[in-house]
Amino acid sequence: MSRIELRNVSKRFGPVSIFHAIDLSIAPGEFVVFIGPSGCGKSTLLRLIAGLEDASDGEIEIDGRIVNALPPAKRDVAMVFQSYALYPHMSVYQNMAFGLQQQKLPKAEVEARVKEASRILQLDELLDRKPKQLSGGQRQRVAIGRAIVRKPKVFLFDEPLSNLDAALRVNTRVEIAKLHRQIGSASMIYVTHDQVEAMTLADKIVLLTPGAGARGEPGIAQVGSPLTLYHHPANRFVAGFIGSPAMNFVDASVAAADAERVLLDCAGQSQLACVDGQSGGRALQPGQRATLGIRPEHLLAQREAPGQDTGWPAQVQHVEHLGEHGYVHAKLRDGNATLIAKVHDENFRVGDMLRLVAPPESVHVFREDGTALARRLVVGAASV
Repeated sequence: MSRIELRNVSKRFGPVSIFHAIDLSIAPGEFVVFIGPSGCGKSTLLRLIAGLEDASDGEIEIDGRIVNALPPAKRDVAMVFQSYALYPHMSVYQNMAFGLQQQKLPKAEVEARVKEASRILQLDELLDRKPKQLSGGQRQRVAIGRAIVRKPKVFLFDEPLSNLDAALRVNTRVEIAKLHRQIGSASMIYVTHDQVEAMTLADKIVLLTPGAGARGEPGIAQVGSPLTLYHHPANRFVAGFIGSPAMNFVDASVAAADAERVLLDCAGQSQLACVDGQSGGRALQPGQRATLGIRPEHLLAQREAPGQDTGWPAQVQHVEHLGEHGYVHAKLRDGNATLIAKVHDENFRVGDMLRLVAPPESVHVFREDGTALARRLVVGAASV
């Protein structure tokens, strides 16, 4: 079992900084997903760990050994590429066995390792086929099998499912999760742009973004479990990136605040937010600018009733029907913001008048610099 440590790791291409001063610890057997917008450096960071790129600064340690100067073959890692990278003239068996044969391993051991990997990945009946005779999902399983037979300390996956159709992505994602459970002693690092893959596979998510560092350098925006990033984003960027559809944001100003509650003026309405008492609203002053955040699944869409004064009045601009649920896009009457609310069963139509209600325990508050106030989950919050 191998621990991976990145200490003050930076990468530059000429004057362009890809990421700066990254510190990251990956525990033995942990499944870590690198995610972020295009160009944030997630694949480059993976290639640094693999040894396919050199770090400009910092140290990369695998299993207690600094590997910066070691070539990929000496790092005891196995990489699965987006393009599969199979030998077209070799059978499935030969593709999986080739690396072991190059290491001069005994024939019996090669056969045993290939047999075990093919059993795990359900490739037993495909061992004699050539890559051109396989589907995309089968080719990807062969590429994963070629990595498994090496018994590496670290598995590296570079967007392995991006070439597959939707159904195959789901199936192969499940297989990768099963694989992690079966060979849990090896750490796995997985690069993707797909939030569903990140949320369902990861023990820990590393969200990278340009401009995340203390001085605005590209780097890590937040590290944590999927639910930590979802429920407790560190800043507005994380809140807007994690979740689909994205979190709604409304410009606001602070009306009043104490340790556990913040009252906001936004879109012509007063809105209460519950915050954590230890790092809550004491530092906020009336009149300060802020941003209110609320996820579509937490925003309540109610048909407007005569005399109703709760929630934001809004008009439906667009409705997305997805079967069991849907999404209503509604423009606030007092302001330019259009908010998205997840709805069930309600037959909303374009032009309908609504009230959008944000429960205080579901509201996120972001300071003017974008950092988040920690949330306190409560029931029946009182007003400030």
